[in-house]
Amino acid sequence: MDLYNMSGSPSTRAVMMTAKAVGVEFNSIQVNTFVGEQLEPWFVKINPQHTIPTLVDNGFAIWETRAIVVYLVEKYGKDDSLYPKDPQKQALINQRLFFDMGTLYEGIAKYFFPLLRTGKPGTQENLEKLNAAFDLLNTFLDGQDYVAGNQLSVADIVILATVSTTEMVDFDLKKFPNVDRWYKNAQKVTPGWDENLKSVYFFHYRSSNVSVAMPNMDLYNFPMSPASRAIQMVAKALGLELNSKVINTMEGDQLKPEFVKINPQHTIPTLVDNGFAIWESRAIAVYLVEKYGKPDSPLYPKDPQKRALINQRLYFDMGTLYDALSKYFFPIFRTGKFGDQEALDKANAAFGFLNTFLEGQEFVAGNQLTVADIVLLATVSTVEMFAFDLSKFPNVERWLKNAPKVTPGWEQNVESLQQGKKFLEGIQAKEKEAKA
Repeated sequence: MDLYNMSGSPSTRAVMMTAKAVGVEFNSIQVNTFVGEQLEPWFVKINPQHTIPTLVDNGFAIWETRAIVVYLVEKYGKDDSLYPKDPQKQALINQRLFFDMGTLYEGIAKYFFPLLRTGKPGTQENLEKLNAAFDLLNTFLDGQDYVAGNQLSVADIVILATVSTTEMVDFDLKKFPNVDRWYKNAQKVTPGWDENLKSVYFFHYRSSNVSVAMPNMDLYNFPMSPASRAIQMVAKALGLELNSKVINTMEGDQLKPEFVKINPQHTIPTLVDNGFAIWESRAIAVYLVEKYGKPDSPLYPKDPQKRALINQRLYFDMGTLYDALSKYFFPIFRTGKFGDQEALDKANAAFGFLNTFLEGQEFVAGNQLTVADIVLLATVSTVEMFAFDLSKFPNVERWLKNAPKVTPGWEQNVESLQQGKKFLEGIQAKEKEAKA
């Protein structure tokens, strides 16, 4: 069950809390609407309306938060308490859900969400409509502990996700005493509340701080290189924009004094984040997730065992897979020929190891996409520049074919590969001319 979502958004938080209440888990796939990922062809194919969150449950795709939460309760709920079968109780819950979508959520979106784009809230008219929406909710809650009946329902969960968005801003709920009372009580009885609050605060941090830091984040790179492509995909997964500064290693840019001053090891990619310089792509990937990812990001979780497995795969990439591929394939850029038979044997052995890691798994280090997948995908996808048959490694081939569906920034990775392929074809054409 995949949930395409954007962490911190009220809609996503509503679905997450409902999932917690019914005891289901998702494979969380981030879709960053700030950078337009919802418009990418692979996502539009899943959801032509290109909205988040979107749930895909064994091939069944459904979107619109309120439709998703009802579906989850009806299919996976242990009972019908969150969405009773009684028509009158259902009707009241449905009314509150439509009220949230058309009145309350719309009011919050039009007044508060401009802050994320412009740094300023909406107009006075927007504020008045928002206050009117809270007045209505206050009326619904007069003498009641829940928004639709005498027990917690999906209506409470959805509206709670919406109202908790006000934690990001200076908005006094005490003006609406019934809402304030309900909100304080809801926190005690709603599964997943702590995770909801963390996501609110993280979303606020991302929207108010990361955008400021991004213009000062420079990535010195060579776009065709696997290491550079890996960092571009990690950045995409985190919604970061890096100021790309191309270092053409074929012309020796990495040896120029101004670059050696930044990185005395003169390797690419090198990241400079507000004066802090770090190199080695795998170290950069982990750093970006640790600093700019959501708390306990699935890309690099806090759990020591999960991290250990991810780290093992990252070291495997550097010391075995990337090393083998670079020694067999990369000589063609300098000499016009691949490496020797020994180099090919080592490349095949490395792919054999990776094939074993992927036996019965969709991802290389656990049950979800991590930085290990992104880094290894950047390495493995390099073979698409050459005539190399991956069918000998069926698990690797399957994993690579799945990459466009789950890996943010995959299209940019492919574009860089195509540039590399054209560059190689140019070298080969010049060699033919020289021989002629």
